[in-house]
Amino acid sequence: MNANPSVNPGTAPLLKVENLVKQFPIKGGLLSRTVDKVHAVDGVSFELQAGETLGVVGESGCGKSTTGRCILRLIEPTSGEVTFRGQSVTRAGKEELRALARDMQIIFQDPYASLNPRMTVSAIIGEALTIHKLTKTRQEYDARIVQLLETVGLSADHMRRYPHEFSGGQRQRIGIARALAVDPKLIVCDEAVSALDVSIQAQVINLLEDLREQFKLTYIFIAHDLSVVEHISHRVAVMYLGRIVEIAPAQLLYTNPLHPYTEALLSAVPIPDPKVKRKRIMLQGDVPSPIHPPPGCHFHTRCPIAKKGLCDVERPELKQSAPGHWVSCHLRG
Repeated sequence: MNANPSVNPGTAPLLKVENLVKQFPIKGGLLSRTVDKVHAVDGVSFELQAGETLGVVGESGCGKSTTGRCILRLIEPTSGEVTFRGQSVTRAGKEELRALARDMQIIFQDPYASLNPRMTVSAIIGEALTIHKLTKTRQEYDARIVQLLETVGLSADHMRRYPHEFSGGQRQRIGIARALAVDPKLIVCDEAVSALDVSIQAQVINLLEDLREQFKLTYIFIAHDLSVVEHISHRVAVMYLGRIVEIAPAQLLYTNPLHPYTEALLSAVPIPDPKVKRKRIMLQGDVPSPIHPPPGCHFHTRCPIAKKGLCDVERPELKQSAPGHWVSCHLRG
């Protein structure tokens, strides 16, 4: 794919993702040979500017989290290129990757599973400080932990406690403090609020927004709910079965969606004003298996406007329909 959607093509991006592919082998038989593959990420390309938040949305199993983890090399990509500040992430050796890890961090989905129950909050947050040798004395270490806790809305007396003593929202704040410990430039928020109550979600999103402004952070904000990413994202990328089907500035995507899948997702988002009625678009059938994705456009099996002989045969390229608005559809854009 030649197209690489960017918010500002004239400036050097902080992150550049080119034709990223991840396939997971399926082993079978007595010799555990590879009998098939899961096509988790299927040619994803985009650029991200410093200070920008890119929302990535789509149904469960569409490859959002795998994309985020491949970018950080937590999962090895099958092919494609990831470049961070002009440096190749995909070709980086062990030592280069360790240095890159300081600038690229992740906040995990489940605040219950992502924190080691046997470690104190101080040890959890301070682990990266120790690995990267960022503090010289115990006093300096403790002062940094307290500073990080206070930054995310917790207090100094929380540092000696264990994860089970906190609520879900507080645990996620600990996860955010851990990510901030090494002064990163980019943070992948992997469904960072989906396990939290709605009222707590809003608090954590507001915190993340404040931190972005305070520390000049750049986010990839992964979620399955379009309403969650609306207010935090500058741009939104919609994924379906391993591919980006639409990417646009948030306001433009919400007011003028072009891809039929984006339209269907938006039709399910509740509108606060009871006078405004939105027609619900019900998609037919289930999401096809990523082991054997449909030929042509992956969405054609559920698409209300699919054209036989075109959509089921030819893969649509991601093309620009308006400044900054890219869509992967033969019949739109």
